[in-house]
Amino acid sequence: MTSSQILTILSLYLLSGALVLSQEHLKDYTDYDVVDNFLPEVSVTQQHDYDSQIMYSYECASECFCPISYPFAMYCDHRELKAVPNIPRHVRHLYIQHNYIEEITSKPFVNATSLREINFSYNKLQSSKVDKEVFNILKELIQLHLEHNNLEEIPSPLPKTLKRLHLGFNKISKIPADAIRELTKLTVLDLCSNRLTDAGIKGKILSGMKSLMQINMCNNKLKSMPTDLPESIQQISLENNSISSIPEGYFKKTPNLLSLRMSHNKLKSVAYIAFNLSKLMELHLGHNQLSKPFFVPRTLEHLYLNHNDFKDLNISLMCPSLDLGNPNMLTYIRLDNNKLTGPVDYYAYRCFPRLIMIFYGNQRKDDEDDSEPKKYEKPNRPKRPGSNKAIDIDF
Repeated sequence: MTSSQILTILSLYLLSGALVLSQEHLKDYTDYDVVDNFLPEVSVTQQHDYDSQIMYSYECASECFCPISYPFAMYCDHRELKAVPNIPRHVRHLYIQHNYIEEITSKPFVNATSLREINFSYNKLQSSKVDKEVFNILKELIQLHLEHNNLEEIPSPLPKTLKRLHLGFNKISKIPADAIRELTKLTVLDLCSNRLTDAGIKGKILSGMKSLMQINMCNNKLKSMPTDLPESIQQISLENNSISSIPEGYFKKTPNLLSLRMSHNKLKSVAYIAFNLSKLMELHLGHNQLSKPFFVPRTLEHLYLNHNDFKDLNISLMCPSLDLGNPNMLTYIRLDNNKLTGPVDYYAYRCFPRLIMIFYGNQRKDDEDDSEPKKYEKPNRPKRPGSNKAIDIDF
């Protein structure tokens, strides 16, 4: 064998070894969090840094489970824990729901600088036992679940990076301005099933949340609409409160509203053009005391008027003009448990050419009250005729 042949074989051998080594460096990152586009630089000369990464990538609290296929997550749920275990620095997603934790101190979070999501739901957290700075030190936190606990206050301060905050099913009665003032990136705020009152959210405490898209305040003690919602709002959920009116021009400040849910309140009337919004798609007004029709915007697709006091439905008022080139989008109306005495005017199908269903159902007598007990139910999507599949709305 000549010397040139020997050199060729040796070069091929070294090249194949380099390729294998490069593949070894790549293979352990294929299951990493693709949402964050995390891909470390691959370099043969950085062997020491790579080894240190592997050493702590699979570190896990003994009380929890850390799947190799999802190395940035730590599962501590349903384990009867009474304290938060120490969190390794590489963990981004902490699932510690369904336990018996009452207290949160800063100690377990000292090294948890990469946390982006925490689920503390279904525990026994008490506001007095949550360290003030425990969440604020987490400078990359995006999503925080604290629903189904015993919190009486919103934890404060919270990191400015937070985008989704879930606080439902607690004992919160007010929203202090200093608790949410810095949350300018928050898109979802869920406060359903608490003890909120009008006095607890007065002023312009919500107006500074310039990115807020969804606010949920169902199952509270509100008697009036929350004031000064930001222009960014797309969905408002106020079911099962005691709201009796909507101020005229209220929605002028929320032109991007897609969905309004106000069933199980005490509305007796609304201004004729109260819902004249250019993007509104879903309107839930069931279980109120409405009796007069109002203008239906062209974009509205689902309208719920069940369990009200309508004696007739003047379609001409709901749809005062026809535009065949730009038709109304309404596909579903629910009218059961009103006081209607006759069928819906056939003009409805001309004015709303996309109607799939008018759910007429049972009607009450004129002197009969709607005595059904007040109970909040999650709204169901309407179903297509002859199908069990719900009609979906994408927001």
